Amino acid sequence: MELRQLFAVIIRRWPLVAVPTLVVAAFAVATYRVPGPSFSTTLRFTAGQTGPPPAPPSGYDPNYTRWQASEYIVNTLGDWAKSSSFAAAVSAELATKDIQIPAAALQGAIAVDVSKSLLAIYVTWPDAAQLAAISEAIADVLQTQNVTMLPQLGGQAAVVAKLDTPVITPAVPSLRVRLELPLRLALGLAAGLALAFAVDYLDPTVRDKKELEGLGIEVIGEIPKK
Repeated sequence: MELRQLFAVIIRRWPLVAVPTLVVAAFAVATYRVPGPSFSTTLRFTAGQTGPPPAPPSGYDPNYTRWQASEYIVNTLGDWAKSSSFAAAVSAELATKDIQIPAAALQGAIAVDVSKSLLAIYVTWPDAAQLAAISEAIADVLQTQNVTMLPQLGGQAAVVAKLDTPVITPAVPSLRVRLELPLRLALGLAAGLALAFAVDYLDPTVRDKKELEGLGIEVIGEIPKK
């Protein structure tokens, strides 16, 4: 089908294109909510084992086992930071400061990245003051409650060092949030176009002599519209 034929179908069936588009547009505008303010911060930590290090394999640097232990500890702490038990511990720590935030909300706001001996925790939250308190609580929990997550250390807590002071900045809305309304309108338009082409395809009416000629029927005359 040529482009001009497609445009002809759209023009001929424009109400079928317009109605779904307008319905979806009205629903999208009525239900759309402008994203509220959001803030984010990054906390970076490294960790290690206290006490004398085990003897390294022959030929290795004496500090080899410490660096290896650091990577294992950071990996374990990263897995813990993603869990519901960590979110519950942070929620409980915040409650001691009269800040009530459910653990489920905290877990959804925390993202974790681990690179060898470096643990990075990203937090996004709608309130800057609460985010500062959350950041402090995360650091406290990691530094004071990690012993239960590291049974390999035989009841000994790991040393967790915070590498920098977290900076709270306004968060840029995600691409999904920014495109939500345009995508809804595009889906409504696509539904209208699909409906128009489907109805036109199923319509047995002949409107052009080329359609008859395409069926092998010879046209010997035409009656003008006017």
